[in-house]
Amino acid sequence: MNDIKTTLTTETISAIIGQYPQTAEFLANYNLSHLAQDETIATAMKAIPKEELEEFGLTAEELVERLADFLTALYAKRETEDIRTVTIIGGQNKSGETENIALTVSAGEIISIVGPTGSGKSRLLADIECLAQGDTPTKRTVLVNDKPLTLAERFRMGTHLVAQLSQNMNFILDISVDEFLEMHAKSRLIKNSAPVIDACFAAANELAGEPFTRETKVTQLSGGQSRALMIADTAYISESPIVLIDEIENAGVDRERALAVLTKNDKIVLISTHDPLLALRADRRIVIKNGGIADIIETSEEEKASLAHIENLQRTLSAVQHDLRTGRRIEHIDK
Repeated sequence: MNDIKTTLTTETISAIIGQYPQTAEFLANYNLSHLAQDETIATAMKAIPKEELEEFGLTAEELVERLADFLTALYAKRETEDIRTVTIIGGQNKSGETENIALTVSAGEIISIVGPTGSGKSRLLADIECLAQGDTPTKRTVLVNDKPLTLAERFRMGTHLVAQLSQNMNFILDISVDEFLEMHAKSRLIKNSAPVIDACFAAANELAGEPFTRETKVTQLSGGQSRALMIADTAYISESPIVLIDEIENAGVDRERALAVLTKNDKIVLISTHDPLLALRADRRIVIKNGGIADIIETSEEEKASLAHIENLQRTLSAVQHDLRTGRRIEHIDK
């Protein structure tokens, strides 16, 4: 990429907008859309009346500098482009006992987190989300590509390194699904976004228990539909290489397909769950007890072979629940 500051002093406004489309929005925010398109921004801004600039409390030079900073931050190379591994180095449990553990997770891997309610599963997710460096209650450290992070790196990377899907997700913007996806794709500077949005929308409908249209308002989506949309959005549009999921089992989405969509796009997935199917579909599972990492267990071939039987048991239980909810008698269950 050419030096942005140099571009602002040598190229015409028309050329700059062609290279950096967000320039037009910046100018519109300062009521400067009327600037001559065939001049450089530096030259055009020098012709702005002083009283007009005084509305913003800026000189022409400061306004150019602000635009340069805006474009530099927007188009700077993302530090998440080559996240190969995340390593969790143990700290301590609620009793102060040391977690003698170091877990490295690579792109495309799924790690489940299991343990009783209140055992500390969400705390582990929180440690990863804030890229802990021994400064949380658990004293854990999170390495990225085998390296610790400075405070500046944590704040800079944290905004786009980790995507977390929580149990409760509610939209507040009254826009359509299509508008939401277009807005997110635009904010991520995705070129030729239409195919990406199409793939994202199709995946969301495959994951959701009940389909929805692109014209549906996001505020009208059910909990399961919202979760399906955000999982698909995370897989196809979000650049965050690490995905943290806090209990997906009650979301009304196709859980197996959701994990497949995420890992297909080389995400590092950690999922807190009480669901045996999700736990066993992971490559490894972290066992949490008393607020600490008690064990890390690799899913065995025998456990993988048991999945089909567990799925049958779960289908039977689901059928019983459906019959009870609809007022039917439970007459016969195959043993």
